[in-house]
Amino acid sequence: MNDLLLMCMVAGRRAAIPAIRVQSVIEIEDITPIPGAPTFIRGLTALRSQALTVIDCSVALGFETAPAPPDQRAAVVEIDGHLYALLVDAAYDVGEALSDPIEVPGGFGAGWQAATRGMVETDGGPTLLIDVEALVSGPVSQAA
Repeated sequence: MNDLLLMCMVAGRRAAIPAIRVQSVIEIEDITPIPGAPTFIRGLTALRSQALTVIDCSVALGFETAPAPPDQRAAVVEIDGHLYALLVDAAYDVGEALSDPIEVPGGFGAGWQAATRGMVETDGGPTLLIDVEALVSGPVSQAA
């Protein structure tokens, strides 16, 4: 496969976002809540005078949100002309997918099953390959 990936941690698991989808990795400081928004949408933040919808990846996968670290990072992606900041536990490297995606084994939960394109082998070991559109759509229970 040999696609470049942004290696990150999401909900305590090794995950990756296709690097071609990532415009930048930013440090999130201020998030303005959106009244009435689903819980996986944390709010809005600004990047160079553009509004980004902030997605809490852990909540979008069906897990509880963790306390935000002081240097919280997000991968900026674009879907249909809209910018999203995908909050991750950590973004730490760019690596290569060394295999084609295989089905995600059981035990990861319905959220990971729904929001990934599978599992790929990387230099760091097996890694969940995030499906950006599915993740931004939110938890399985809300998508139904």
